Amino acid sequence: MAREERRRPRIDQPRDQRRTVALPTYNPETWARIAERFARFLGTWTFIGYMTVFVTVWILVNTVGPWHHFDAFPFLFLTLALSLQASYAAPLILLAQNRQADRDRVQYEQDRALSVRGVEDGEYLAREVAAIRVALGEVATRDYIRGELQRLVEELAPAAAEEESVAEQR
Repeated sequence: MAREERRRPRIDQPRDQRRTVALPTYNPETWARIAERFARFLGTWTFIGYMTVFVTVWILVNTVGPWHHFDAFPFLFLTLALSLQASYAAPLILLAQNRQADRDRVQYEQDRALSVRGVEDGEYLAREVAAIRVALGEVATRDYIRGELQRLVEELAPAAAEEESVAEQR
């Protein structure tokens, strides 16, 4: 929608005479992904191999052979090219590290929230188990009922025997 407004002039606002050319826009996320890919490639053995081959060929071309050596022994152009490559590689590597740090920070926050939730769930379950234990302490169990019935039978046995003897005597 913002692009449509830039393309189509609004008639309710005066035209800005200072800016007649639209400035280019870019997506920072796209450039950051490109920087990460480049930084990831710089950290591989493939890149080291390519750079070794490049420097070796450069030195051989400029020292051996009958043709014109465009970069003589101190290899100033090679030094300049490697310095230029390093000057671009360092900020790209830092950009990739910053993005990784941001991802790590988000992951850490999510892990911490999950850990806190796990602790809270554990505490809740511990309280529930304690409540169940208290409730079960008040519930008559099968063994408790058997024991009470056995005690009643033992208490009533002499009285029942007495009643039997009285009944037999009649």
